Amino acid sequence: MSLEAGSPHFDLMQDIHKNIVVVSGLSGAGKSVALQSLEDIGYYCIDNMPLTLLPEFSRQLEDTTRSKRAAVSIDSRNLDFLQVLQGHAEGEKLIDDFTELIFLESTPDVLLRRYSETRRKHPLSDQSTNLMQSIDKEVALLAPLRKAADHTINTSKLTPHELREKIRQIVGRSKQGVMLSIESFGFKHGPPRHADFIFDVRCLPNPHWDASIRHLSGLDKRVVDFLEKEPDVHKMSDDIAQFLEKWLPAFDADNRSYLTLAIGCTGGHHRSVYTANRLAERLRQVVPNVQVQHRDL
Repeated sequence: MSLEAGSPHFDLMQDIHKNIVVVSGLSGAGKSVALQSLEDIGYYCIDNMPLTLLPEFSRQLEDTTRSKRAAVSIDSRNLDFLQVLQGHAEGEKLIDDFTELIFLESTPDVLLRRYSETRRKHPLSDQSTNLMQSIDKEVALLAPLRKAADHTINTSKLTPHELREKIRQIVGRSKQGVMLSIESFGFKHGPPRHADFIFDVRCLPNPHWDASIRHLSGLDKRVVDFLEKEPDVHKMSDDIAQFLEKWLPAFDADNRSYLTLAIGCTGGHHRSVYTANRLAERLRQVVPNVQVQHRDL
């Protein structure tokens, strides 16, 4: 469906509620990375949505009980809409109906290098248009969006990690933050290969040597009582918790989504289970998302 001046579809943007972030920019400038970053912090993202579908999509966001944050990309593949914007001053007013418009660009030499490295085809290139001509044509097509952008980011010298950080700074970080997974295990079964940190609690007093509670686990009150009578148990838990409380914000700032902490004792039944639960209880006061798993129970 094409968009023409004076048609009802030309005014479609006025029906879009201010709940959609738009990511636009030159092909090869990092739109995919930007959308992935938004998705990671809770946005529902759609790449290259036809503009005629945006009003209904916006209404669906208003009606649903799920998150109303969404992001869509508009680029040179929406050719009909961009050609209308070039010819009509009303286009700038329509673009302003978005909550945020983020525009990504890079220098021509960087775009040429990126296309050479990825061997992808530029969306505007054809048998009669080479890559440099396609880039120039795209710059002209997207000029109204660049002019209306709330934020313009030149990605020429940015790594994907740095671009993700800039996007998060613009739209705000996820309220969920890093997800911390605490896993107890037994060294005799091997340590978890996926753990980011491994703490060894085999130096603590071992309930295994008390025959009356050997058959129980760190989930049972009698084992908990046994361990809580030992000062070193409290010192170990407190030291690990203080380490995490100090450094978890740094991992969150580094855009880490997941962090796995492994607590190991000999068999994975008593000390590691108790310590994992104790840490989770304390860290839930400062970290929104804490999960506990006892691998060897």
